[in-house]
Amino acid sequence: MKAKYQVVFVLLLIVVMSASVFGAPFDPETFVYVGGAGAPQTLDPAAAYDTASGEVIHQVYDTLFEYVDGDLEQLGPMLATEVPSVENGLMSEDGLTIRVPIRQGVKFHNGAVLTPEDVRYTFLRNMLSDPAGGPMWMFLEPLLDVQTMAKVIEMAGGPADFAEIDEVDAEVLRRAYDLVAATIEVDGNDVVFHLATPYPPFINILTKGGSWGAILNKEWMIANGAWDGDPETWSQWYDLALEDMTCYDKANGTGPFKLETWDKSGNQTIFSRFDEYWQGPAKIKTAFIKDIKELSTRLLMLQAGDADGIYVGKDELNQVRSLDNVVVIEGLPQVVNTVLFYSFTIPTEGNEDLVGSGKLDGNGIPSDFFADVDIRKAFNYSFDYEAYLNEVAEGAGVIPKGPIPQILPFVNLDQEYYTHDLAKAEEHFKKAFGGEVWEKGFEVGIVYNTGNDQRKTALEILEYNIESINPKFKVNVVSMEWATMLDKLRSSSLPIFIIGWLMDFPDTHNFAVPYMHSDGTFAGYCGQGLIDLAKEEFDDLVNAGIKATDPEEREKIYFELQKRYVDLAIGMPYVEETTHRVMRDWVRNFHYSPAWSANFDFYSVYKEVK
Repeated sequence: MKAKYQVVFVLLLIVVMSASVFGAPFDPETFVYVGGAGAPQTLDPAAAYDTASGEVIHQVYDTLFEYVDGDLEQLGPMLATEVPSVENGLMSEDGLTIRVPIRQGVKFHNGAVLTPEDVRYTFLRNMLSDPAGGPMWMFLEPLLDVQTMAKVIEMAGGPADFAEIDEVDAEVLRRAYDLVAATIEVDGNDVVFHLATPYPPFINILTKGGSWGAILNKEWMIANGAWDGDPETWSQWYDLALEDMTCYDKANGTGPFKLETWDKSGNQTIFSRFDEYWQGPAKIKTAFIKDIKELSTRLLMLQAGDADGIYVGKDELNQVRSLDNVVVIEGLPQVVNTVLFYSFTIPTEGNEDLVGSGKLDGNGIPSDFFADVDIRKAFNYSFDYEAYLNEVAEGAGVIPKGPIPQILPFVNLDQEYYTHDLAKAEEHFKKAFGGEVWEKGFEVGIVYNTGNDQRKTALEILEYNIESINPKFKVNVVSMEWATMLDKLRSSSLPIFIIGWLMDFPDTHNFAVPYMHSDGTFAGYCGQGLIDLAKEEFDDLVNAGIKATDPEEREKIYFELQKRYVDLAIGMPYVEETTHRVMRDWVRNFHYSPAWSANFDFYSVYKEVK
């Protein structure tokens, strides 16, 4: 090869290498995130209640407010122009009337201009549709002091329980509509919310985080088959199947990215930049969210430059920390905890794989085994919290002080909590059932969802320690598919189970209700015994806590709730974990907020090779 051609070849090689890292062309206008936790369930903000759905909605829609720079303590306006407060006159002194001025000139992706009527329609439509198991309780509770539209229908004089909405009288349905409609009105360029009860975190529910605050375009919604705004017809759209809802697989928001397609067969969602975004266009032109289960594939894509960020489980981080051109950001705060729950009233018939004989005879447990507070305390003292945090969670988090994460306000950081103390565990086992447990022993199945190795390890720690206390104690760690586990939970059939709870909005109330209220998510899973106890010990305090507008009064209430939960050993919160992100080193301006469902905010990030 002649010298001049050698020089040209080398120059070409340098150009190719500078435009390609690990063999993939570097494209500064495209961002690819590859997750592994599952695909979205729906793109409809009225129904989306999973993080995969929320991740898509985050990119496409705006909300009335946002957390400035992701800071949970710094609320700022988004589609609103001001954050309401008593001081600026947009909130009444009793907190029951909240006026929100709406930003003018904002465009939806279809070209329509945002109006206050769009905002009102969004929340009326979403509450009236109230899909089962969805997030609309967050609006129904502050605005109407109920959890479901079924309860609104009951308020309107309808049946306390009905199988089908068609069974409800038309006049009752109209009265139910009127109750909902009265909670939100348009006054000039303002939207006015009328709350049924003081609700300090109401603004947080309207803030960029979960998907339920996303603002829809009324005309586009109606044109695509949504509720037409007629007070007489709303029930036709009540509690539809996810696939039948208007925004199941389509979207039209005011956000920085337009939804191009949700490719279910290809497990990917594709976005394109919205150049008329009111805050200015993003630097990224095209974005992808892909779902790939195999970590090995995700790692190859990251190293080849085919992915800009990927999901990596905490127990898999060692595989990426030392990779060239890869950045791992750890210690990101979350408003989350993981709890081991006890069922207070366990069905024994047909449940032999978990409760054995169903009796306190050494070969099983009776239905009310965990209704005995000494059993619960013994289990709590048997767990090695420090070992789990340091060896399993690799130090990424803290040991709880009770059921409410310590990142939230009104948590007593001096609350005495359980430690790994087998002497105390033995003491409580000997007290349980008047000494019968210690004398006869027991056998119980404790359950984790298949594939969650960290939860499996947590239960194995508990198993080892309990069995070391008394040779008559037998604990069996049982793997169960998530769908099967959910069926068992609904019938309160799991003696012990582990579930994590990630905040809906950053307020203490959002943990007090699911963990302690008799109508909360987990009371039903733990049986009638816990429901009865919650009514006696927790309900009044939980209800008082959310209605208190004085921070000092709220603190006093939540300190007491925390103390009662710990004293009664209702469950065993055992870790509050931090999280992490894994990305290529060319990713710039990464922003994070504990409130976001999104792993990456496509509006803020951009790419640059140095």
